[in-house]
Amino acid sequence: MQLLRRLFAAEYMVPADRVCGELPSTRQAYRDNLAVAWPSALEAFLVALIASVDTVMVGAIGPEAISAVGITTQPKLIVLSIIFSLNVGVTTIVARRRGEDDQTSANRCLRQSVLLSAALSFVLGALAYRFAPQLLRFAGAGSDILFDAVVYFRIILIGNFFYSISLTINAAQRGVGHTKISMVTNLTANLVNLVFNYLLIGGNFGFPRWGVMGAAVATALGNFLACVMSVYSVCNHRSGFLHLRLRDSWRLDRSAIGQIFSICSGALIEQVIMRVGFFSYAKIVAGLGTIPFAAHQIVMNVLSISFSFGDGLGIASAALVGQSLGARRPDLAILYGHVGQRIGAVISCLLCVIFIGLRLPIISIFNSSPDILRLGGPLMIITGIACLPQVSSTIYSGCLRGAGDVMYVAVMSFISIGLIRPCLSWLLCYPLGLGLNGAWYGLLPDQITRLVLYAHRFVSGRWTDIKV
Repeated sequence: MQLLRRLFAAEYMVPADRVCGELPSTRQAYRDNLAVAWPSALEAFLVALIASVDTVMVGAIGPEAISAVGITTQPKLIVLSIIFSLNVGVTTIVARRRGEDDQTSANRCLRQSVLLSAALSFVLGALAYRFAPQLLRFAGAGSDILFDAVVYFRIILIGNFFYSISLTINAAQRGVGHTKISMVTNLTANLVNLVFNYLLIGGNFGFPRWGVMGAAVATALGNFLACVMSVYSVCNHRSGFLHLRLRDSWRLDRSAIGQIFSICSGALIEQVIMRVGFFSYAKIVAGLGTIPFAAHQIVMNVLSISFSFGDGLGIASAALVGQSLGARRPDLAILYGHVGQRIGAVISCLLCVIFIGLRLPIISIFNSSPDILRLGGPLMIITGIACLPQVSSTIYSGCLRGAGDVMYVAVMSFISIGLIRPCLSWLLCYPLGLGLNGAWYGLLPDQITRLVLYAHRFVSGRWTDIKV
């Protein structure tokens, strides 16, 4: 018990030679972290959960519908990758300016990032819309699902324009610690998505029965609402530290854009590597056929739920680390990173037990066909084990991004996601003949490698010296 108390005590988390001021008590340190983390973690969990419900509702049509929707996931995320990388820079810079109490620079960053997000999402969305059939066919869509996949993908792209603006504004809000705004925005939007899924997929209460297309329309409507709510959060008279005003200068500012790109260039490299790696991984599995890919997609939805907790804690760590470094308190940045890890360790252990112990009941929620249960059961065991390193590595990477150490994260992502996962998965899946299980065995070394590399960088403390 004494050892456990020391493990979680704040005074034991920061090396004595790095302390440069009074540290908060253990209770206060956990309270500060949880105050920022719980809205982000709950938001990410509910978004992942509702996305899983989306798959459940589409799954009622059949495995082909699950595959048609699932095959669009990585192409959609590739289109959004530039926006994701832009938002890493936004959160990092706004968090630093919040720590420095520089409201003018924080709002200048917000305005420039909104302009960039709108322009980039429009151009990328238009290109993806035009070449949707070719892109999805390359992703592995067979003739039995291609038509539905193209219809779904194109409608999703329209909603992504609004979603991108919402993501950018919420990224800035997270930088100042306002994670509840993002939580309410995304939760409301996803509930709208859920309601219209029910109305439009099956044609209930007199609405048209659009099937897969109905799921896409529901998602686009939710994304539009998210955009409206996010814009309102920075335009109303109670918006606080961050605000958007028409009377402010909206001209492109080279200095502000240069600051954003100095951070997001590394994040962009990371995103491109991640998306290419995940795209290759999905393509490897898609080559096994519609039923195996449907089972894969179901378990990936479950894995995304475990990732959501790590992502929420990682967002909190990025905000707290950025604010602490902006206030010239690297000791606090280290402390909050360790606190996030302790919380994440408890959560990941609970998830591991749940995923392994309830693997078949969880899969049957999505689809209870014997083939899906047979293929998905072993994957759930791998998922339970994988969530242990996954949550921790996500928190460490959040700390490094919050400090601006995005290039290191990008290089490590290239090693683990760009090389280890797709190469090992292909080797185990096809030449060694392990099929779907082999593809998932390749996921574990990727997760463990990232955890070791990120943990090594965090412990070194070099990230605390980066200037933003």
